[in-house]
Amino acid sequence: MYRANLIGFGLAVGSSAFIGSSFIIKKKGLQRAGASGSRASSGGYGYLLEPLWWIGMATMIIGEFANFVAYMYAPAVLVTPLGALSIIVSAILAHVLLKEKLRRLGILGCVLCVVGSTVIVLHAPGEHSISSVEEIWELAIQPAFILYTASAVAVVLVLVLYCEPRYGQTNIMVYIGVCSIVGSITVMSIKAVGIAIKLTLEGYSQVARFESWVFAMVAASCIITQLNYLNKALDTFNTAVVSPIYYAMFTSLTIFASAIMFKDWSGQSASNIVSVLCGFITVLSGTMVLHNTRDPEKLPSSDYSALSPQISWLVHANGEIWKQKENDELHPEFVAIIRQDHFS
Repeated sequence: MYRANLIGFGLAVGSSAFIGSSFIIKKKGLQRAGASGSRASSGGYGYLLEPLWWIGMATMIIGEFANFVAYMYAPAVLVTPLGALSIIVSAILAHVLLKEKLRRLGILGCVLCVVGSTVIVLHAPGEHSISSVEEIWELAIQPAFILYTASAVAVVLVLVLYCEPRYGQTNIMVYIGVCSIVGSITVMSIKAVGIAIKLTLEGYSQVARFESWVFAMVAASCIITQLNYLNKALDTFNTAVVSPIYYAMFTSLTIFASAIMFKDWSGQSASNIVSVLCGFITVLSGTMVLHNTRDPEKLPSSDYSALSPQISWLVHANGEIWKQKENDELHPEFVAIIRQDHFS
């Protein structure tokens, strides 16, 4: 059991290095594509013609494959939190390549991530023995996990159909919410597929089982959705904001989903459970420190072209912002008018 956890740990660390690098490479590719065409945040797919984006995509695939194999050997409660190491990699590379400043306090954030990850590794539960994909299917159709899955699908539909058209460009939680919720289902499916492949390689073929293909199709669908909304988040918001929030939400939901489906905490002592939770909180604190010590992204001047010439923005003396249309009467507490031609 300890050896399996060690293998999973090594694969997860390697995965974090590749995934952390892919964030920055894909960001550079998105920036190049956006400079010559429509941006991903506006529904454009010009980045598909950008070689740098594909290099980042290949890097992410390698990292995700290593992460996929890690789930074969270790529980999600061990593998998933180690994704924080990718934030350290992306923070350093963003400082060097994207010129996003990483201040001295950011080093403290990196240290907290490493310390928290170490605590999680030392106290993580071992993987439960599973002898067939049917056992995983039984875990997946238990009432508690079906309720979680139904709730996840409902929330994602609300975010995609209602919130995205209205708040997608201004509220980071829309894109990140979709990525994180769908991601928790992705991990459960990938872990099921990984166990099926592992059993097949050990001589217990699971290829003919329809459950294996159901898990594979769910995993593929969720991965495509994740990548689409992650691209939108990266293209719309600063990497320094996307990475920690995505990590926090994705990891929390994945640990919660895994605890429901695979019962990771079953048979664990209270001290081990508390230690893992403390380690996770430490890692989470580190990601927040990294986020708060880096400068927000400056929007290019071209972004102001989206403002309607029919609207003026009034700043009242009390600090309140009020939007006035041309046909409206001028408010008596008006202090300043800023029109679209001000930015031209």
